Amino acid sequence: MPIIVNLDVMMARRKISLTELAERVDLTLANLSVLKTGKAKAVRFSTLENLCRALNCQPGDLLEYAPDVADKQIV
Repeated sequence: MPIIVNLDVMMARRKISLTELAERVDLTLANLSVLKTGKAKAVRFSTLENLCRALNCQPGDLLEYAPDVADKQIV
């Protein structure tokens, strides 16, 4: 998929653990882990808003469009 989730990068920059972030955004560790590893098929705007608030960032800091990545994965 050409959408890359950079949640792990933002978490490292903010020095926040998965457990702490899950508590702040009121998500289960399992759901947050699926998002963090890029295995999520969708994300709610409310979840994105809560993540941005907790990490003090913009949606573009968490999500990236990289069409070349999708082309390489198909090969």
